[in-house]
Amino acid sequence: MITSLFLNLPIHNKVASKIFFEALGMTFNSNFEDETACCLIITKGIYAMLLEEKRFNEFTNKEICNTKTTTEVLLALQVENKEQVDEMMKKVVAAGGKDLEKVQEMDFMYSRDFEDIDGHIWEVFYMSESHSA
Repeated sequence: MITSLFLNLPIHNKVASKIFFEALGMTFNSNFEDETACCLIITKGIYAMLLEEKRFNEFTNKEICNTKTTTEVLLALQVENKEQVDEMMKKVVAAGGKDLEKVQEMDFMYSRDFEDIDGHIWEVFYMSESHSA
């Protein structure tokens, strides 16, 4: 049985990435941190290992995609209400992220997309409980 999910994302600078995500109100697990890597806590059991590119290359023989021109993954974060979606976007922009100005509003869901400082695309969304997993 799976107990946790660790996503691994290449980043340019660990310090800058920590500052960005901390500005969004997110925290890190220091047990999985060194000079080139840190562990972003997304929620209980779901983490993103942010690895500077040289370190990320230790885990793969494939070329790291250029997130300024290509997308390998879309990350979606569910929050409790529509107001939290908009509040997160304010924090993203203030921390140096890019609001992709893609808003989806349906009767049961509200979402907005942003690009973090390393070019990864994240969606923040609210979905009514009647449609949640």
